[in-house]
Amino acid sequence: MRRIPFLAALVAVAVLLLSPLARAQQPPLSNFKHDELTITGSGGSHKFQVELATDNAQREQGLMFRQTMAADAGMLFLYDASQPVAMWMENTYIPLDMLFIAADGHIVNIRQRAVPHSRENIASDGPVKAVLELNGGIVARLGIKPGDMVKGPGLGH
Repeated sequence: MRRIPFLAALVAVAVLLLSPLARAQQPPLSNFKHDELTITGSGGSHKFQVELATDNAQREQGLMFRQTMAADAGMLFLYDASQPVAMWMENTYIPLDMLFIAADGHIVNIRQRAVPHSRENIASDGPVKAVLELNGGIVARLGIKPGDMVKGPGLGH
């Protein structure tokens, strides 16, 4: 008779341990459109292939549960109107650089190497039209700075 409680406890522990793995392999909630954007500044001109998060479901999903991202890839979160934006890294496995971008395309502020799984709020320094997430460390490596210009879907001239 003691085997049944033991087996039930074992199954419960297995479910608890495996549920994060199941969530980690969860498919994206939304299919993202792809486009290209260019960042230009004193560090030169750099092209990225980006996925576009244009609605609430896509913005909520973002890069969560992704294990890797190509070096020239990113995700561009586009908003209908300029607004203050705050993000976090819960369920995000990749360290990210976050670029907060005004409607005219200039980078307002940057958060480098946001820590995976952190619930810390990472906020824009004022109203922005978009947030670009790139692999952590790429901003420093390419010399991208606030004031640089981003030209791409929904941004710039």
